[in-house]
Order: sequence, then C-alpha cells, then structure tokens
Amino acid sequence: MGLALFAAMPVFAQQKATINVHPGQGREIISKHIYGQFAEHLGTCIYGGLWVGEDSKIPNTQGYRNDVLQALKDLKVPVLRWPGGCFADEYHWMDGIGPKENRPRMVNNNWGGTVEDNSFGTHEFLNLCELIGCEPYISGNVGSGSVEEMAKWVEYMTSEQGSPMAKLRKENGREKPWKVKFFGVGNESWGCGGSMRPEYYADLYRRYSTYCRNYDGNHLFKIASGASDYDYDWTEILMKNVGHRMAGISLHYYTVMGWSGSKGSATQFTDDDYYWTMGKCLEIEQVLKKHMAIMDKYDPKKQIGLMVDEWGTWWDEEPGTIRGHLYQQNTLRDAFVASLTLDVFHKYTDRIKMTNIAQIANVLQSMILTKDDKMVLTPTYHVFEMYKVHQDATYLPLELNCERKIVRDDRIVPMVSATASRDANGLIHISLSNVDLQESQDIELNLGEVKAKSVTGRILTADNIGDYNSFEKPDVVAPKEFSGAKVNKGSLKVTLPAKSIVVLEVK
Repeated sequence: MGLALFAAMPVFAQQKATINVHPGQGREIISKHIYGQFAEHLGTCIYGGLWVGEDSKIPNTQGYRNDVLQALKDLKVPVLRWPGGCFADEYHWMDGIGPKENRPRMVNNNWGGTVEDNSFGTHEFLNLCELIGCEPYISGNVGSGSVEEMAKWVEYMTSEQGSPMAKLRKENGREKPWKVKFFGVGNESWGCGGSMRPEYYADLYRRYSTYCRNYDGNHLFKIASGASDYDYDWTEILMKNVGHRMAGISLHYYTVMGWSGSKGSATQFTDDDYYWTMGKCLEIEQVLKKHMAIMDKYDPKKQIGLMVDEWGTWWDEEPGTIRGHLYQQNTLRDAFVASLTLDVFHKYTDRIKMTNIAQIANVLQSMILTKDDKMVLTPTYHVFEMYKVHQDATYLPLELNCERKIVRDDRIVPMVSATASRDANGLIHISLSNVDLQESQDIELNLGEVKAKSVTGRILTADNIGDYNSFEKPDVVAPKEFSGAKVNKGSLKVTLPAKSIVVLEVK
C-alpha cells in the first residue's frame, strides 16, 4: 500500500494488510542465541538484581535472588554475557575468586564510581548459568589486561586437571571445569575498551586469541570486538586482517535519541517520538546489511558469525536514581523495539548467530526491575517470553504488504511487523506487531500449502503506549489470551488492535 503522512492519517480507522507465509521455503534455523541476555557490572544489574548474597533477608539460593532465578528460567535464557561491557576491560578476574572476605574491593570507574566488593566473580557467574540452564559468554580484558591474565582465565575455567589454574580452581571449591564456549576478546576496543585503531586492535586480537587455548574437549568460539553502529571501516579491516582467526565479530547498535544532551525520557514522550523510535530501531536492518556485505566479501561461506552483543533502547536515567547507573523504566514502546528488532534478526539467521539485549536487570532495556525484596517484569520481558517459541525453530520466509507512514527525519515506518517459524513439533508460530497507535489492522494471513485447522494466541498491549509496570502496579502491561484470529478455509483472518503485539500458534 502507499505512503501516508503521519500527521494526516485518520483516527480510529481500520487498515488492511496481507501476509503470505511460505512454509515450504523454510531452510534456516533461528538460533536460540539470538535471544541472549547481557549482565554487566553496572548499577544494580548484578548486585541487587541478580545477586544479594547468602546472608540476605531476600529469599535466595546460594546468594541468587529466588524471584529472579525463576523469572529467568521461565524466559529460557539461552546465553548470558558477562562481566561487560566497558567494565570488562577494567576487570581482573583473579580479584573475584577465593574466599569472599579476602577479595579486594574495586572502583567501577566506568559506571558512577561505585565501589564493589568482588563478591560476584567467576564462580558466581558460571554457577548462575548452570542454575538457569544457559551458556556463558565471557568478555575478556584486552584494554587493561595482559595476554597471560586472559590465558590463565581460560585455563582456570576450562582445564580438567594437571595445570596450575585447574589446581587453583579446585582449591576454590570447583572440582570439574565449566564448559565455556563463547569468549570475547575485548569489548568496544574502539572506545572504552582502549580507544584503539582497528589495525592495532586486529593485531592485538591475533596475539591475545592465540593464547586462549582449548582444554580437555572445551572448544572456544572466539569473538572479536567489532564495530559500533555505522563504522563499516572497522568491520572491513578486521575481516581483512583477522579473518577466520575469529569465529564471530560483534556489533553494537542502540536505539537512542542522540548522544549529546538529553536522550529523552523513558516514560514521557510524544506520539512523534514513538514513531521516530520505531524508525530508528528498524534502521538496524540497513546497518546489518552493510556490515554483512563486507563480511560476505571476505567470508562468502558465512563461517564467521555476526554477534549483535549489545542492542536495545537507551533513555535518560530515571529522576532520583544514581548518576551513571543507567536505570530506566520500560514501557510498551520498549516492547515494540524488542519485537521489531527480533523480527529483523530472524531474517538474517544465516549470518547472525547471537544477539544480547542490554541488559538483563535494572539497566537500560531490562527484562527485570528490582527494589529491595520486590521484583517486576517489564514489557520487554513479556516480548521475550512470548517470542521464546521461535528459539531454534525453522525460519519461514514471508511477504508483508501494509500501510506505511513517513515520520520525522523522513523515516518510513511500516505499520505492521511480522515473523514466522515452525518448531520441532511442526507447530507454526507467527508474531505480529501493530505499530499504529490508533488504528487496528485487518490482516489476511495465508500459509501457502499448509491449511490451518486451529489457532490460539496471546496479546501484549495497554491503554497507552507510555504505560509500564511498577512495583505498585506490576501487571499494567502483561500478556493476555487473544481471540482475534480465526481460521477461514485454511487461511487466517486476524484483527490486530492498535499498539499491540500478538503471537499466534497454528495447528
């Protein structure tokens, strides 16, 4: 359908859209690691969010909050990145092992100058991953660390027996090594990770990664510190100078209003701000295409994975919170950023092998907010929970025709986003997002050679796009049963309310 100016659109009309899904063309698997999470030592993400210590009055298991543990298990978190972020390149892992009373304190220079006691270290992180059933993704220190330090960390975590680091690990209470697959060689080396030029970092990567060895059947998937947003030169030089010495290369992309002055409120924004945000988050597709085109030039067989290991919204810190802790609320607008971005990631699973939204608790676009003994699930959490049906499912290509709007900065925003997959049991799941704030969508959804027999679904919406879940009102934005989809001669007719996200299951 044609373009329409945002300001001139009629109110409370019903739009029509068509979606043609092609089940027979499904080839690629949507890696579960696309649903990865990120936990940095930043604000109360770790301390207070995930970890309260064994002596806390807050109900816990071995120091981990019980409420958060259960929420993460329900989310089926596939992979968790730690300890940063910028924190990674100032983190010295040996300060975080051994008896907690003997661990030195440190100042978190990147994030508010907070003093940390190192009570959450290697054992605590890797044991957490085992508790919630996810894979660990370790970010190693290149910026202020040494080759020897990084090499010994890998040995400490993964070597079976006979080595000095394995002996030290056993003395600290862990007999068997952990399985650690994903290992990042530095983080944002162009910025907080060392302010390096790409040529210099490429040489450092070659050096550091050489000494990150595979021990006793543990095989590392080594990830180079990749570009920020539109820095295509960084990707070009790493692909040229590092090449297949890396198994993956990272990319960071934040949906943010601007990098100078205010980034805007997480909860107080105009309709124009909302539509601009949708355009900015969708711009990630063009950024991905340009980075992937460079990768294709040097790696046509797509053996090197693109890892978008930081993404999400970045707003101003909530008033009254600690400066540098990046605590922000999470509205239905953030849920749309999550759903639209995940829909994009699904389209490029031949190259994108992992993504990690920033961050898991109390920081930026988080899954969970905590305050003392209270916990609340954010609208973004609910998107990830609803979308978990796509993990390790077969991506089904589709064609979408819908209304589009021109918004600020001449961004063109489709009013409907969709993705589809088939799971191991043959069930088809279709996720639909109606971006329009006022108009419902009447969708004709065809499944090709598959004839639908029944359909069920859940919907995430709210009265206002700025609605959020608070500790006082934790269920303002929460999934409910959806009855707006009907089978019609093997196809589906769906009435999608304004500002709603729906996931359908088709049998």
